Amino acid sequence: MSHDPSDLPGSQEVPTLDPARPTGCPFDPPAGLARVREERPLSRLRYPDGHLGRLATGHAVTRAILGDSRFSARYELMHYPFPGGPEGPLPPAPVGDMTGMDAPEHTRYRRLLMGKFTVRRMRQLTDRVEEITTEHLDAMERRGPGADLVPAFAQPIPALMICELLGVPYADRDTFHRHTVALMTRDVTPEEQYAAMTGLQEYLHGLVLAKRAAPTDDLLGDLARDSDLTDEELSGLGSFLLAAGLDTTANMLAHGTFALLRHPEQAAALRGGPDLADQAVEELMRYLTVAHTTVRVALEDVALDGQVIKAGESVTLSLEAANRDPAKFADPDTLDIHRKATGHLGFGHGIHQCLGQQLARVEMKVALPALLTRFPTLRLAVPPEEVPLRTDMNIYGVHSLPVTWAEN
Repeated sequence: MSHDPSDLPGSQEVPTLDPARPTGCPFDPPAGLARVREERPLSRLRYPDGHLGRLATGHAVTRAILGDSRFSARYELMHYPFPGGPEGPLPPAPVGDMTGMDAPEHTRYRRLLMGKFTVRRMRQLTDRVEEITTEHLDAMERRGPGADLVPAFAQPIPALMICELLGVPYADRDTFHRHTVALMTRDVTPEEQYAAMTGLQEYLHGLVLAKRAAPTDDLLGDLARDSDLTDEELSGLGSFLLAAGLDTTANMLAHGTFALLRHPEQAAALRGGPDLADQAVEELMRYLTVAHTTVRVALEDVALDGQVIKAGESVTLSLEAANRDPAKFADPDTLDIHRKATGHLGFGHGIHQCLGQQLARVEMKVALPALLTRFPTLRLAVPPEEVPLRTDMNIYGVHSLPVTWAEN
């Protein structure tokens, strides 16, 4: 398969995909992505290993690819889009990792889980989210002004909820959190990543065996009793759900707070109008897009956007660029919680759309207004440029968020 390197736009360079934001706003995509999107929403991209694939930055084309079964999510078919990544072919997805599967395997797992993550069932958890949120706000208030919002608030709320939902002991959080951090870090060695995955699955395997012997009233207990999943499949699926439920929402809570504190008029609007919580969550998902990119591979030649994507070509989808596409969202670089951000891709699209999105919505729409209402004078305790960004991780956000407030 031959391609003409002259197809590469001059503005399109690999650094436009680098998650680092060395200058400028910590909430905005790298400027290069906007230039590429304006030039051509689906364009050529030279991958670090030399592969000449594609980069999707426009909302319409990105959404179309996510919803098209002619594009595969299987890791072993992909080329890695970031510099410094693994050399050679990527390994297949571990057992239970739904992100790297296609139908029909993916369909089998998703059907087992869909009834566990319905909108109605997640809304029934609202009272528990409110209780957990209040407990952590009370603890912050008792300690007095000054906290790192990540361990004090953003991490424990989704961690407690996913642990209770799955039936994983929260007391074991140090064990599984260490493994999930290694899995989410970009620059760990393949050996370290394998060790983390193995450690997490071994932990879940022990839990699965216990639930096989004495089923519990939780998601893993239900699957252990009612499904035909093997121990390996159930352990892998549990590892996948636990890692996904811990990290993404925690970063949305912390990074969302950072964004609101940097846009005090938006924080004030949310504090004064809790009925805006639903819209605020959707707008923050659009504006921040903490899961920046995903990759698909054409399984056959596909005509799209006036081009033909050849079978075997990797297509990197920049979800953050798509969510800032002015062809879809007016004034897209402005955070506006009054906006109806319908159609954003913060939770993805198609068969791989985030399974736990309804739980994440409940957690955010409860926790963020409660935080701003409890501490109306909440502010950063350090200059904004000193807030450490998670540019080394697969999910963007902040490593810590030092805040303070005035005592009553």
